[in-house]
Amino acid sequence: MLRIALRSLRRRWMTQVGTFVAVALGVALMTVMGLGLAASAALPAGAEVVGLNSMLGTAGGVSSFVAAFVVASTFSYAVAARRRELGLLRLAGSTPGQLRRLVLAEAAAVGLAGSAAGLVLGREGAPLMARWTVAQGLAPAGYAIGNQTWPLHTAFWTGLLVALSGAYAASRRAGRVGPLEALREAVTDGRPMTPGRWVVGGGLLLCAVGFVGWRLGSDPGSLLKRKTYTVQPMLLISACGLLAPVLVRPVVRLLMWVPVRLTSYAGRLVRANASAGIRRTAAVAAPVLVMVALTGSLLGSAWTLKDAKAVEARARTGADYVLTGGRLPDPAAGRGFAGVPGASALAVADTRLTVLEEGFVKVPTEAFAVDPAALAEVSRLPVVAGSVADLDDGGIIVTQEWWQHRVGDSVPLWLADGTAARLRIVAVMRTGTGDNGAYVTPRNAPGAKVSRIEVKAPASAAAAVRETAARYGATAHTTEEWLTATHPRTNRFTVLGYVLVLGIALVYTAIALANTLLMATSDRGGDLRLLRLAGATRGQVLAVTTAESLLAAAVGALLGTAVTAVNLAGMRAALAVLGVDSPVVVPWLPMGAVAGVCAVLSALCTLLPAARVLRRRTGRRGTGRRGTRSGEVPGIAAGLASR
Repeated sequence: MLRIALRSLRRRWMTQVGTFVAVALGVALMTVMGLGLAASAALPAGAEVVGLNSMLGTAGGVSSFVAAFVVASTFSYAVAARRRELGLLRLAGSTPGQLRRLVLAEAAAVGLAGSAAGLVLGREGAPLMARWTVAQGLAPAGYAIGNQTWPLHTAFWTGLLVALSGAYAASRRAGRVGPLEALREAVTDGRPMTPGRWVVGGGLLLCAVGFVGWRLGSDPGSLLKRKTYTVQPMLLISACGLLAPVLVRPVVRLLMWVPVRLTSYAGRLVRANASAGIRRTAAVAAPVLVMVALTGSLLGSAWTLKDAKAVEARARTGADYVLTGGRLPDPAAGRGFAGVPGASALAVADTRLTVLEEGFVKVPTEAFAVDPAALAEVSRLPVVAGSVADLDDGGIIVTQEWWQHRVGDSVPLWLADGTAARLRIVAVMRTGTGDNGAYVTPRNAPGAKVSRIEVKAPASAAAAVRETAARYGATAHTTEEWLTATHPRTNRFTVLGYVLVLGIALVYTAIALANTLLMATSDRGGDLRLLRLAGATRGQVLAVTTAESLLAAAVGALLGTAVTAVNLAGMRAALAVLGVDSPVVVPWLPMGAVAGVCAVLSALCTLLPAARVLRRRTGRRGTGRRGTRSGEVPGIAAGLASR
């Protein structure tokens, strides 16, 4: 079997190059993110380091998932495409165990070589990533890749394990069928679903949906956390990938409903080929599914949450103007607006509290120092218990997400200067989107500086408000202007974070898509030759083959959009339960751009190898093939010509 495995590797070098590239780039991606995370963990603690750790942790999780998904999908398809060869070996007397060992030996060889190459690429690429993050201001100046070895071991063995797992799952199915059945099934994919795919895929789907339902009933705020809306789409993507053989056929029929009716034979031929080669269609659709679903889910969740926070901030204040910058006065700022008719002012000073939760855990939290009377007059806090008017120097207003949030309870905490205190809860606010802070009086915020003044005034007093702001050297914004400036959907650092979290993984997935298409098209020489023998012209064959690839990419894009819709629907339900009336933001432009890139790659990576195969086949047949007489358009070619 070892000799056969080596010969097979030499003969099917195109397929093996494809799987080698998938493993190498996947391991390189995991290595870069692992080394980056290990280096950030070695930095001294600080707010900037916490943000970097969070960003790299998210990027590492996304990259590892994408790499594992693509490598497993590539190996599964590469083995499934060899069913005719495996059937011949069964006819020659090979046992199912020998076939499994053959496939696993090939996968181990390719996996070892690809993982080793990926480590070299990743080790060279990690310093480039570190220098880029420092240059863009995403990491402190001292951030550099160290000599940690655990990321290298993790990436290497993960790549090898995923390669073997993907090959083993497909080889077991090939080894279970009889010789004649294997030969017969090599033409079409009659039963592409195995019991294992049903169990694992259905289980992941139920887990994803059940998790959302459970969290909506117990802790809806957790669905708004980054870790949750990053992991949630991975479960659905994995479920769709495993259930793809079931999902692809109805989606193909839906997408081809109009083309079939507008063409004579071409539309039917494309639909039939895509449905018959269900594994090929699913393998091409898988990378597109990953790209569209991750782009839509992560960007959509982040943008929806940003807009929800802006809506929530607007609902929490009754101010018409917000003053920022300059030399803002102390919290008793209302006296400065005494000359503005009908105006009320609330000065807000930012401070920090450290709360003792569960009797031993110290949790830092944001807080605001305000004048109680002004707070009651200007703000519209979503109070569910107690009263804002009861706030005094011995009291505090908290949210429902605090461990202690019952009116009248005494909360042990430390003020910004480290002074220990016990404050009585006088009011409790709805949790909302979370991290909305607490409210105390200026006495409990030593050293706090006023960051803004919220002014409630009629429109006729606009000039007087701006004149008063100029007296302090501040700028007066309308509330909408202030919300737009402080709650942007994107900014420079957000875009750079998306580039790090999504960009590298999407580039790798695009390469994997091109790789899969090259493998699939190169293995279809027989199909293309049959079309030419049927009388189809070279251009017609290329057109049909390209249409099949574009159809597979469209299937992946539609499934990715469905995954995005499910994820954003869960977030919208969580916001509704939390009392935040904010619409869902679907990132149509980024999703469309990703789908467009996939379509272009699908067309190019199908046309080039298909044209090469047709040239090679034509050259081999030479002039010995019977030509088609003038006016003769047989079989399939007649339908293609009538398009």
